[in-house]
Amino acid sequence: MTVCPTQLANTLRRERRRVVLVYLLLAVAWIVSSDVAVGAMIGDARIAAWLQTVKGVFFVFTSAAMLYLLLRPLGAHVLQANARLAASELRHRQAFVGNPGPILIYDLQSVRILDANPAACALFGWSREELLQESVSLLWPTGKQGALEATLEQLREHPEQTCLLRAPLQLRDGRLRQMELRSNAIDVDGRPARLLIVIDRTAEDEALARRDQALERLEEAHELARIGAWQLDPATGLASFSRQVYQLLGRRPPQARTWHRFDELLVPADAATTAMTEQLLAGMSSGEPVHVDVLLPLLGMDGRPLMTHLRAESGVDELGRPRVMGTLQDVTEREQSRRLLREREEQFRELVRVLPDGVVILSEEHVLYANAFAVRLFGYEGHTLLGEPLRALVGEAGLPAVRALLRNPVPEASAGQIAIIGMQRADGSRFQAGLAVGEVRYGGRDCRLLIVRDLSDAERTRAALENSNRELQAMAGRLFSLQEDERRAISRDLHDDIGQAITAIKLSAWAALDEEDSARRREDLQQIVSLADGTVAKLRDLSTLLRPPQLDALGLEAALRWQAGVLFRSSQAELLSRIDTLPQRPDNAIEQACFRIAQESLTNALRHAKASQVLLHLRDIDQDHLHLQVRDDGEGFDPHGPRGLGLIVMRERAQSVGGQLRIESAPGEGTLIELHLPYRVGMMPDEPLESRL
Repeated sequence: MTVCPTQLANTLRRERRRVVLVYLLLAVAWIVSSDVAVGAMIGDARIAAWLQTVKGVFFVFTSAAMLYLLLRPLGAHVLQANARLAASELRHRQAFVGNPGPILIYDLQSVRILDANPAACALFGWSREELLQESVSLLWPTGKQGALEATLEQLREHPEQTCLLRAPLQLRDGRLRQMELRSNAIDVDGRPARLLIVIDRTAEDEALARRDQALERLEEAHELARIGAWQLDPATGLASFSRQVYQLLGRRPPQARTWHRFDELLVPADAATTAMTEQLLAGMSSGEPVHVDVLLPLLGMDGRPLMTHLRAESGVDELGRPRVMGTLQDVTEREQSRRLLREREEQFRELVRVLPDGVVILSEEHVLYANAFAVRLFGYEGHTLLGEPLRALVGEAGLPAVRALLRNPVPEASAGQIAIIGMQRADGSRFQAGLAVGEVRYGGRDCRLLIVRDLSDAERTRAALENSNRELQAMAGRLFSLQEDERRAISRDLHDDIGQAITAIKLSAWAALDEEDSARRREDLQQIVSLADGTVAKLRDLSTLLRPPQLDALGLEAALRWQAGVLFRSSQAELLSRIDTLPQRPDNAIEQACFRIAQESLTNALRHAKASQVLLHLRDIDQDHLHLQVRDDGEGFDPHGPRGLGLIVMRERAQSVGGQLRIESAPGEGTLIELHLPYRVGMMPDEPLESRL
């Protein structure tokens, strides 16, 4: 039991008055009664005086005994109360010291700190001895001293008042902490004091600030993600919506929380959505557990279509009432992006499928994916290429080089570059391929992308181009030589024949001018005429050599007949000529090329092939292009061996006007030359020669 000092003082005062009152009553009663009894019993004055003395002594002893008996329980009570008071003070002291919360005791008048528990010392950073030498104002920041003084004045006017306030207090290191201060009036050694309980609310305030900041960020995230929350009362079928729901639907949010019918705010985009919404609302109002996750086409306030994602779960509100909680998110752009992504994926899948290069995806040197071209390129069927190791595609020889390509990251600067490596087909045959390596995600794994380009045709084309270049270089040199020879021959003919003839004509003319005899003058003039006729004939032969006049005057058909007749006039070989009339006349360049190729072919058949029979055939094909065929039964030659300049020139003539030339020959089997030429330069169809025979 705890004894308060005030109760103890009141008890002592009460017992003291009672003892004094009893003592006075007993003393007065004794004196009066004893005097009356002695006077009545004893008449002798001396004996009466002695009895009075004995009576006084008896009174003293009796009063002392009475005082002892009366004060003994009071003393015992005081000792017990004092012991209880000491025990109570000890318990309070232990509670004060052991309290985990900071507690201070300060004098209300002087504001000096009278005591501080260890928790307060640990919080503020001062020792107990240091705090006992300071005032409470030590803990207040400089700018808050006025608020402290106002609070102290109010407490001095109303000392029994309980005070509760929040204020920033300063620690020893200068940091400020938000504190909640609770103080009660106490008495310390008869002086008014205050018991100050300090609760550090800094962490709570920071947590609240972080929560508020998180809520603000959540609101911002909802704004950015166009997502809002809603809840529905299953009992009434009414729902309340967050501000974001109104905004994403194009409506103005109400000032206060408003409950709507669920389908009043959400306007379905079509009849199917209307039926779905009614079904969802019926399920949410049934009281059964709800789990909804659907895409819901809606209409905004302005009539624009929206694709929304509706989610809902059963729950309870803050008062424990059943509710259906959910979110509504505008996923129009996301769904459009997904649709576009699917379309792009289909386009890229189709692109990879029809790509004329092999596309292979490797993971740990095994094939995870291969397009159709890669399957055909490596000689596999269906999906049998999947799972094959890299070694099966490359072979032992090229495996280190391909592994080096796969290990090294592909630098951005070298993107598009390829490495030429020998690859291996399923049947063991090898081919040259250009490889390009990239990085790709496939099946949730980091893989390597291998682009394989078959270089077999390219290598053959390159070899053919190199051969053609060599032939062109040889042809160019030979053409320059032939051109110079032809010029020298023409120059010689002009000088030797034409020049001498003109000189003779000149001399004959001078002779005729000086001749007086008319008969001789006629002979000179006749000689001039003969020389002029011979000169004209020689000029005609030179002109025919450069370009036959029949080609310009009569056309390609007549020129070919004339040229064939000239060549075979003195030959033992038989000429089979089948020259059809063309439906239209070709361009001059076409006629020139066809005539020269036919001339060269017939000349080769007579000069080199030693043929006994030669076929010359010219015809039209579909009124689209002309077809020339020269066939002989001569010795033939190897078309893959070294070629003569004549064959090279023939091919170049055909290609220069957009034609196609094919030469078939073999030793001992004769030669076939086929020429396809358009009627107009540059109009030859792209079909190969074989498809038009």
